[in-house]
Amino acid sequence: MSFDSFNLHPHILANVYALGYKTPTPIQSQSIPPVLLGKDVMGLAQTGTGKTAAFTLPIIQRLITGPRSGVRALIVAPTRELAQQIHDTFVKLCYGTRLRSMALYGGVNIKSQIKKLESGVEIVVACPGRLLDHVKQKTINLSKIDVLVLDEADQMLDMGFLPSIRRILTHLPKKRQTLLFSATMAYAIDELAYEVLHEPVMIKIGHSAPATSVKQALFPVASHLKSRLLIKILRKTNIESVLVFTRTKHGAKQVAGKLEQAGFRATSLQGNLSQNKRQSAMNGFRNGTIQILVATDIASRGIDVSAISHVINYDMPDTVEAYIHRIGRTGRADKMGEAFTLITHEDNIEVRNIERVLGNRLEQCKLEDFDYAA
Repeated sequence: MSFDSFNLHPHILANVYALGYKTPTPIQSQSIPPVLLGKDVMGLAQTGTGKTAAFTLPIIQRLITGPRSGVRALIVAPTRELAQQIHDTFVKLCYGTRLRSMALYGGVNIKSQIKKLESGVEIVVACPGRLLDHVKQKTINLSKIDVLVLDEADQMLDMGFLPSIRRILTHLPKKRQTLLFSATMAYAIDELAYEVLHEPVMIKIGHSAPATSVKQALFPVASHLKSRLLIKILRKTNIESVLVFTRTKHGAKQVAGKLEQAGFRATSLQGNLSQNKRQSAMNGFRNGTIQILVATDIASRGIDVSAISHVINYDMPDTVEAYIHRIGRTGRADKMGEAFTLITHEDNIEVRNIERVLGNRLEQCKLEDFDYAA
């Protein structure tokens, strides 16, 4: 299958090929046709599978010939980074169509957002909190929405956004197309899908296992030696771009500080940073001036960097789904990747759960020149 088979508008198709897209990914090939037909869709797929283009392309196709009379497509995302990433994708794929997109999220001046809304946009990508700020101030009109997308719905529920989503829904037309995308399928997601979707097409892509392009390894270590072992692993590994996961914001800041002291080009991405610092960290990681980004699961949503060579779990994730989601950040775009996890005795139960889902034992590694008894 090629993108030509979707019968997209020539402007859209030209933008697709100009961006280097060659053939649709599985989530795109299965989602785009029913979305183009106006059906509600629930898509389950890990990060890196092409979900963003799976809804941006048919949305642009739908809007390109319609009226330019206000906001017609609303995409709700859990984090500022993801909202900006989706907006950037719309801008690139809308080139030459005269469709206008904007991102709404906190941490930036609301007055500039109001001015942009007043100038007229057809597509809004928003975080729930800032969107409701605009609704409250009556600076955005959601009564003409044709398409609603809830992206990374599992993360939005984890962050406590369900009440906000329900409030947003009360301001939307009941007759609309709704698309819901999630990396995991929990009970809460099923409940939300029942609330917002009408006879949806269900699509599930590679949901229960990580990509075969990711080599996985476990590194047993005592808790107090984690930072030393991490530094040792980084020095002994041929790294290009590394994403390190911690459980807490404080942990991300602390680990990044130790890596900087050890001479690495590292920084943290966590919720306490200002928007400018978050954007600076993201830009540096994308362009290579920052080699190692230390982040929490929540802060990492929206990191769309295909050249990540390694993912390192400094802290073991809480669930198997979170583990699979994390390591899916490497081994993308036809490249091989490596995922290392530092484990303590307290992590043994979660390790067994992961191995049971994967169907095989994970390799456990020890460095010969590291003092594990220190």
